[in-house]
Amino acid sequence: MKTQVIIVGPALALALYLGSGCATGPTTRASITRAPYGVTRDGQPVEVFTLRNANGVEARIINYGGTVLSLKVPDRDGRFGDVVLGFDTLSDYETKSPYFGCLIGRYGNRIAGGRFTLNEVTYQLATNDGPNHLHGGIKGFDKRVWKVERAEVTPRGPQLELSYLSPDGEEGYPGNLHVTATYTLTRDNALRLDYRATTDKDTIVNLTQHSYFNLAGHGDILGHIVYLNADRFTPVDATLIPTGELRPVDGTPFDFRRPTAIGARIQQDDEQLRYGRGYDHNWVINKKPGELALHARVLEPTTGRVLEVLSTEPGLQFYSGNFLDGTLKGKYGQVYEHRSGFCMEPQHFPDSPNKPQFPSVVLKPGQEYRNTIIYRFSVQK
Repeated sequence: MKTQVIIVGPALALALYLGSGCATGPTTRASITRAPYGVTRDGQPVEVFTLRNANGVEARIINYGGTVLSLKVPDRDGRFGDVVLGFDTLSDYETKSPYFGCLIGRYGNRIAGGRFTLNEVTYQLATNDGPNHLHGGIKGFDKRVWKVERAEVTPRGPQLELSYLSPDGEEGYPGNLHVTATYTLTRDNALRLDYRATTDKDTIVNLTQHSYFNLAGHGDILGHIVYLNADRFTPVDATLIPTGELRPVDGTPFDFRRPTAIGARIQQDDEQLRYGRGYDHNWVINKKPGELALHARVLEPTTGRVLEVLSTEPGLQFYSGNFLDGTLKGKYGQVYEHRSGFCMEPQHFPDSPNKPQFPSVVLKPGQEYRNTIIYRFSVQK
């Protein structure tokens, strides 16, 4: 498959390097390339975009679901490795993916019974997660081919802007919702996602990103050390719907205010851990509404890789890969065993449309939804 170069560095050697698919060693200039990636089952062509910054950090993203295929960052010795889970083929993303790497909408996380009431009208959505609605329904934003608006190197870094028009009634949601999702690979080794959305009718919106991370590149994630900037979390019922309580983390396995290994308390006899089969909960981030702030910091001790998660969103869903069970074969021939990846999903709280005490997720005509998510990488010596 031949790669088309949009913007590259100064020399033919660099162009050849970009076309080779290698991802080790720094480049002299940020670049972005595009190439065909395949055709969906319903005949839509999909492209892959390779964003690379001047430090050699590389993100490969397809416009099917805005999915991050790979994200290659250095360890403490300068060795590059892929730190996200995924597949080798478009077909696998269409038929097998547990939301690997994708954009999520219209509503990230769960809505109880698939129902909500807005302006005295009750809307029924698909119940695709037991009795509840999950991640936008049967064919959410993760399963749509997004339009490519721009792919270029900017002063901030290589940037890919995607858009999608979700028509009124799609998956049961009201209003024509126009969404743009802009990925930027920044100079400081962060993959930044900026969402914008507008509607022509009152609706609900809660967008997030669903990459599964493993900072070691393989094995389980139980030794990853996590800090969460949260004094409270939202406990759930047996179907993972929040009860409405904002519970203090003090004295619970959900207290990550001091950096703690994921596996340190995950097997404790705790009702919330039993409900989630581990961590699959929303934390209430200590921040002002709309403020861009640190949500989480994760260290993988053997490689020294560090992931910092920042966002403007009020909550963070931390998921410890509990439903991975060894049945999925992914990139590089890896079999994804139990807890071989974790997710950090900045978002509004689950079931917010049915919990008036939670921050509102209603978007009205004339308003603009905004959401910034940053995954920033560094190393600890």
